[in-house]
Amino acid sequence: MRHNKAGFKLKRDVSARRALLRNLVTSVILEGRIITTVPKAKAAKPIVDQIITLAKREKKEEQLHARRQAASYLLTPASVQKLFDKVGPSMATRNGGYTRVVRVGFRKGDGAETAALELVNYELVRRAVDRAKRREEKLKALQEGREG
Repeated sequence: MRHNKAGFKLKRDVSARRALLRNLVTSVILEGRIITTVPKAKAAKPIVDQIITLAKREKKEEQLHARRQAASYLLTPASVQKLFDKVGPSMATRNGGYTRVVRVGFRKGDGAETAALELVNYELVRRAVDRAKRREEKLKALQEGREG
C-alpha cells in the first residue's frame, strides 16, 4: 500500500527523476511551452508554479534569496534571468495557476498520450510576436512600394 506516498515516480530512480523534472521546468521557463507525456507534464506543473512564485517576490532582500533558490533548481543562468525579468513580472497580478496542461494527442512511435505544458500567458505572447511580425512586413512592403 502507498499510504502517505505522494508524488509521481515516472518509472525512474530519484536522481533520474530529479534530473528529468529540472530539465522540463527549465525548458518551460525558456520556451514557454513544451510537449511531453501527460504524467511528466502533470508532475512538472506544480514545480513550475512554485518557481514562478519565487520570481514574484518584491522586496530586494527576499528577491536575492528567491533568485538563488531558483538558480539552485534551474539548469541555466539564462532561464533564471528570463524567469525574474519577464515571466515573474508578467504573472504579478495572478494568484497561482501559472501553467496549464493541454492534451495534444498520441505519439506516433509508441502511442503515448502527449500533452503541452505551457505558461498561461504563452498564447498572448505568441500572438503579440506574430502581430509585430505582420506589422513589420506591412511597413517593409509599404516602404518598398514607395521607393520602387
